[in-house]
Amino acid sequence: MSDAVGPWLVVGLGNPGPEYAANRHNVGFMVADLLAERMGGRFKAHKARAQVVEGRVGPPGPGSRRVVVAKPLSFMNLSGGPTTALRDFYKVPVGNIVAIHDELDIDYGALRLKLGGGDNGHNGLKSITKSLGAEYHRVRFGIGRPPGRIQVADFVLKDFSSAERRELDYFVDRAADAVETLIVDGLERAQSSYNT
Repeated sequence: MSDAVGPWLVVGLGNPGPEYAANRHNVGFMVADLLAERMGGRFKAHKARAQVVEGRVGPPGPGSRRVVVAKPLSFMNLSGGPTTALRDFYKVPVGNIVAIHDELDIDYGALRLKLGGGDNGHNGLKSITKSLGAEYHRVRFGIGRPPGRIQVADFVLKDFSSAERRELDYFVDRAADAVETLIVDGLERAQSSYNT
């Protein structure tokens, strides 16, 4: 259950470093970058081994929500440590945490929002769930399954294809909209608007 009063923590999952920046596995970072841009903030280093931007989401006045957008500087499979440290630092209820991540079992560009559940083999989620329990929100960004005999690990660490890149900005924009709707209007409204 989310808390209307407490701040929100939005964690984009990815791997740090320029060599990973355009990988499928880093789509969570891409959405976090757009959310930070929309809030008019710049990422700053935080002692929790993450980059953070603090701001507000939603209409001006009592309807807006305090939000911290974060990109862990650990590798994907260690995302739980920075996420837990940020939760403690900002005193965020677990129900106000949103993880944005790539999802193999959904078609490219499709979105699914949910609260709780398993990690579906995703190492970033596995790490967060081990640290926090499972009752946080997920914004699952579909990247589809690898074609042919390409190994999953190779597929997620490759850049989006040129055909995928043509629509990537649109899909990242839609994912950022979904996160904002989740925070301001709640999970049900976000699911009915964005789940595909």
